[in-house]
Amino acid sequence: MRMKKRYIILYFVALITLLISCRQSEKNEEEQVTNAKTPITLCNISLESISESFELRGTSQFQKKVVVKANATGYVNNVTMNIGDEVSLDQLLFTIKTKEASAIENQKSIIDTSLNFSGVLKIRAQKSGIITTLDHQKGDYVQDGDQLGIISERNSLVFILEVPYEMHEYLKVNGDCEIILADNKIIKGKISKELSSVDPVAQTQSYVVKPLSEINIPENLIAKIRIIKHTKEKAIVLPKSALLADETQTKFWVMKLINDTTAVKIAVKKGIETTDKVEIETPEFNEKDRIIFTGNYGLTDTAKITIEKK
Repeated sequence: MRMKKRYIILYFVALITLLISCRQSEKNEEEQVTNAKTPITLCNISLESISESFELRGTSQFQKKVVVKANATGYVNNVTMNIGDEVSLDQLLFTIKTKEASAIENQKSIIDTSLNFSGVLKIRAQKSGIITTLDHQKGDYVQDGDQLGIISERNSLVFILEVPYEMHEYLKVNGDCEIILADNKIIKGKISKELSSVDPVAQTQSYVVKPLSEINIPENLIAKIRIIKHTKEKAIVLPKSALLADETQTKFWVMKLINDTTAVKIAVKKGIETTDKVEIETPEFNEKDRIIFTGNYGLTDTAKITIEKK
């Protein structure tokens, strides 16, 4: 009987020891979870101007062109330039040997040297510019008035912008814009003219965009034209990575520090958004508020954090 009681006592002692050990283990795990802190970096709001914009496609075009024409019927005797070359006023471009002179030369007849006419006519540039079209090469047969090439004036380069008619209210003549080339180079531009016709199929209206600095690009190059819809002055602005959103992109929030180790979730209403910044319409933050810049993804409503230096 005594042995039985002893076994029962030992059993209960072992059970109590096991329960205490489990509770201590759970407590240690809870402490480890509580002590786990996410490393983050911080940013502050700024009060600055922010603009909402949209981008449309524009195509480069030279507005002023001079057609170089043959001044006689005959054969192109010489071509002194190539496509893309810069030419100056009165520069020699072509020489043409007349049909009559070529016929005499082919018959190997003796030409009267007392005559000053050699049968070769010179064609010179009527304007300075760039050779954008070259229609004939040495040896080609041309008739009087045929097009030999085109000189485009460099300073006449513009972009023709096709704008859906419902968006024309955002484009103002003499309004500023940005021209984004294929290599991501950005050039300041100005809307210089509104054309008075609309494409009957696409229902787009054409605008002329003039670069404000000289650029050396070819004709028919497609670029993006960035137009500002409206600008808000002294807006509350945060870096875009500080803003978090749900899967449906309908709810937005930021993580704000309440002390050096704890961050809380603050629901916000966003306004204008650019490629790297976002306006916060509500609530109102001040410049001393500390907002999580990196490390905020996946944080709970009240999260333990540790601040890292940027």
